[in-house]
This record gives sequence, C-alpha cells and structure tokens, in this order.
Amino acid sequence: MKLLGIHHLTAISAQIRDNHRFYTRTLGMRLVKRSVNQDDVSAYHLFYADAVGSPGTDLTFFDWPVPAERRGTRAITRTGLRVGSEASIQWWHERLRGAGVTTRGPYERDGRVELEVDDGEGQRLALVVDGGGHPAHPWGKSPVPAEHQVRGLGPVQLSVPMLGPTEEILRAVGMRPVRTYAIAGDAGPEQVHVYGMEAEGPGAELHLLEQPSLPPARQGAGGVHHVAFRIPDAEYDAWADELNSLGIRNSGKVDRFWFRSLYFREPNGILFELATDGPGFGVDEAMDTLGEKIVLPPFLEPQRERIVANLKPID
Repeated sequence: MKLLGIHHLTAISAQIRDNHRFYTRTLGMRLVKRSVNQDDVSAYHLFYADAVGSPGTDLTFFDWPVPAERRGTRAITRTGLRVGSEASIQWWHERLRGAGVTTRGPYERDGRVELEVDDGEGQRLALVVDGGGHPAHPWGKSPVPAEHQVRGLGPVQLSVPMLGPTEEILRAVGMRPVRTYAIAGDAGPEQVHVYGMEAEGPGAELHLLEQPSLPPARQGAGGVHHVAFRIPDAEYDAWADELNSLGIRNSGKVDRFWFRSLYFREPNGILFELATDGPGFGVDEAMDTLGEKIVLPPFLEPQRERIVANLKPID
C-alpha cells in the first residue's frame, strides 16, 4: 500500500466572501465544489482546484465565524501552491504586489524558488516552482494566464515540539525521510526535515520543523484544519484495516461522496486524513459547470431547503 501524495488541504475562513474573491479572482483558482461542511451544515465548504478538480490540487475552506488563529507549534504552518517556472514566480510577485497582497521573497529554498504569500486573513501560503513534473490542467476562465496558474498543492509545512513521535507515525504509514535543509529562524538557522511519499516532487512532501520553544497553536481563522493524503481507491479498505492493526486511533470509514476518507491525529495533535482519488467532483455535476451551484451529498439532500436558506451568497 502507498500514499500517492497530497490529496487536499482544508483551512478555516471567517470571511468567506473575501476568501472566495481572493482564491478565484486574485489567485485564479477554480471553485470546483460549492457545498457545506458535512458535520456542520451551517458552514460552507468551498473547494478551489485546477480546471478539472484533480486530486492533489484542491485547497478547501470551512466557513466558520471564529477568532483568528493563534500561531505556534502543533500545527500546519504553511501550504505550498505549485507553479510551473521561475518566470511564473516573478509574474506572481509583480501581480500580488500590485494587488496589495502581503508577500515575502522570492527565496531559493531546498533547491526551489518560492514566494511566500498571506491571504487577507493571514493564511500562510507559498508559491513554489514544481519543476514541471506534474500534469497541468489550466482553467480557461481564470484571470491568470494558463502558463502561470496554480498547478496544485505542496509541499506542506508542519511545526511540532518533538520530531520523534511524529516521524514514527509518518514511517508507519509509509512516508520516508529524504533530506534536510536550513531556513532562517528567529533565533538562527532551523532545520527542516523533508518526508516523501510514493510520488516524486513537491506535491508529495511534508516539511517538518521541530520547534519546542513555541507555544501550542490555537486553531482559528487564517489557520489550517487538516491535510489529506492520496490513496488508491482499491486500497481504501486495506488502509482502514492497516490503521487499526497499527494501533492508530482513527475515525473509521467516512464516505464524503466525492471521495472516501479515514481520519487520525499524529502524536502532536495535527489532524491527518487519507482520501481516495475517486469518484471525483464530476460525479454529480457537469465538468463545465463545476462549482456554480450549491451541491450536497445524497444524505443531505432531504435537508436542502433548510440548509440553503441559512447560507449567505458569496458571489
């Protein structure tokens, strides 16, 4: 069994209209699924991705009116968004600076050029050159030229107070340490430990920082809720059994309709998910109209009128 790479990453927004505007108009990503949090139907769950909603490209948000994240350790601290070239990084630097978006860089880190970006709520992102090793599916209606569009997710950076327990569970589910590199920290250089999955490249990497001096983060707006890793559809049942056999406490099988999931926390409390590639976002919508209307999984359809009445327009 294997992890194919990052599947999606889910974050939190308390300003969902501004969030929708930033990710579709400024970053030019496609809203491929306009739905609700299946465990809290008062909240939108928006999925931004490439033109076809490919696994590994969707950055998703829960619409929760909560205070801002208190930053610290035991958290996902930066989300990579892959672009095609160093020329794209320069293009984005000029575009975002002109739009008044907070950026830092460009930097060369871990052999790649990247540009740090914060959205309006302080969500920490990094545009990263992916080396062209992943297929691109540009969206024809994006305000961003096809050659500069966001191509997908990764790498994802985590902060933990102790590396050992987290590394143990990463190894247990098949990730492997591949290298380290240094970045500048408040008290001097800090080592980043890179763990890889089955695929190669930044779309299949976790970057871990061991930061015992930081206080624990408090989850909130502008922060990340969880990260999900891709598993083949045919291995879903085997993964459910494997987590149990490893003694990893988990959610059990959860059918999200567009994919099937398994949830568990690593020892520092960061929520991980295993998610299947299929059936995909086209199972209930035509591909050319993805994200244009509110869609619900079948088990919520009987409540549609009540659910939709409680949602505010975002367009």
